[in-house]
Amino acid sequence: VNGGAGINALARQAGAEVYVVDMGVAADLKDLSDAKKIINKKVGLGTGNIAAGPAMSKAMARRCVESGIDIANDLASRIDLFGTGDMGIGNTTPSSAIAAVCSGKPVEELTGRGTGLDDKQLAHKVSVIKRALEVNTIDRNDGLDILAAIGGFEIGGLAGLIIGAAANRKPVVVDGFISTAAALIAYKIEPCTRDYLIFSHRSVEQGHQVMQELLGCKKPLLDLNFRLGEGTGAAVAMNLVEGAVAVLTEVATFEEAAVAGADK
Repeated sequence: VNGGAGINALARQAGAEVYVVDMGVAADLKDLSDAKKIINKKVGLGTGNIAAGPAMSKAMARRCVESGIDIANDLASRIDLFGTGDMGIGNTTPSSAIAAVCSGKPVEELTGRGTGLDDKQLAHKVSVIKRALEVNTIDRNDGLDILAAIGGFEIGGLAGLIIGAAANRKPVVVDGFISTAAALIAYKIEPCTRDYLIFSHRSVEQGHQVMQELLGCKKPLLDLNFRLGEGTGAAVAMNLVEGAVAVLTEVATFEEAAVAGADK
């Protein structure tokens, strides 16, 4: 909010704007929303414990997604390229769970160290995800059901943003692990969203490649061992997207440049 995070610096460099949305911070941020420093779309004060039951109700999941769609609709008239990003603690856990449900692969293959877990902590994280998949009955073909059972408010909001951007025919630069989990939810809800996704980079989280491949991405634009999140990878990749647009629209063709062709 104060402009001092990694995403703020990289967004300024890319010529992008940063919008901070409260989807469900477990605190009262009314002063910030009243001051128009954040967009208030709070669904609740944090999600439930997925190792004990669903993260949220189906109605809350729907509200998350609809909130993201609303934001995309509000901005689409003047934004040509959207980027996704998140800030959260512990949200690689639900993202790994989403990857496991959507891919059918073992949890161990999809779960990374997040912000730097040691071996014991990583084993505990894997056990928590396995427990979440055991205690929740999940329809793997229903994006809202997956979100409600094991997702997060921010994941739902990002999924809605992607759906809304696609509905407005605007491309979305997808950031890292959590943003790609949101893209999977969006794809489960509306498969055509996949056509509007630009994958910015490959995270160090080991499940990221699996999720990207489920969405049809064999090779993202960058692979720089990012782990920060916040949308930083998306901001960096926007420079490449802008470069591609410049080449397509500003570089003269051989005919326009009067370059001689081969003799016929």
